Amino acid sequence: MKRVKMLILLARRDAIGERVKITMRELADELGISPQSVLRLLDEMEGDGLIERFVEGKKTYVEITPKGLAFLEDLCDAISEVLYNGVIIGEVISGIGEGAYYVRQYSHLIKEYLGFEPYPGTLNVKVIFPKTVFDALCNVRPVILPGFVREGRTFGDVKAYRVRIGNVEGAIVIPSRTVHPPKIAEIVAPVYLRKELGLRDGSKITIRVVKE
Repeated sequence: MKRVKMLILLARRDAIGERVKITMRELADELGISPQSVLRLLDEMEGDGLIERFVEGKKTYVEITPKGLAFLEDLCDAISEVLYNGVIIGEVISGIGEGAYYVRQYSHLIKEYLGFEPYPGTLNVKVIFPKTVFDALCNVRPVILPGFVREGRTFGDVKAYRVRIGNVEGAIVIPSRTVHPPKIAEIVAPVYLRKELGLRDGSKITIRVVKE
């Protein structure tokens, strides 16, 4: 764990691709350990090929090696696999009242591409975990609802991601010109989700992305 913290600290100090000046005292203060422990840790990490140290007079410089960078990349991949695995935890909120209108416009496409007749409205969920809607959907291929023109008005493409809330299947929909920030998930389903699942503003829910 101390090695991980040290590598992250050095990376934040821009020790990637170049040497950066360090002092044992500064690193000790940031890591919450003694300068002697920092020195031993740097010795071990250099011995394992994770960093390189360069001494010029009384100044010490450190650079993360390719092996150290590969270690960080593997760690990042492992963390992403655990955290960003298609699970969204959120809180039900009220929308701005436009969901029903747009669901009606796209209902024929939702039925054709997603296989269900949508309830005329959306469930709006403020994402608590992960940071944004996109973090949970980054490894999932969306179903594209193609744009169209109706009565002189253009409706753009919509990305739809199949999800499950409890035993109800629906989809997170993201218009090409969304007015919602990435912290808000808009969900369409064949039923009125608030009534079906007993939800109200403030209710905590878990959304699971269905990976095809």
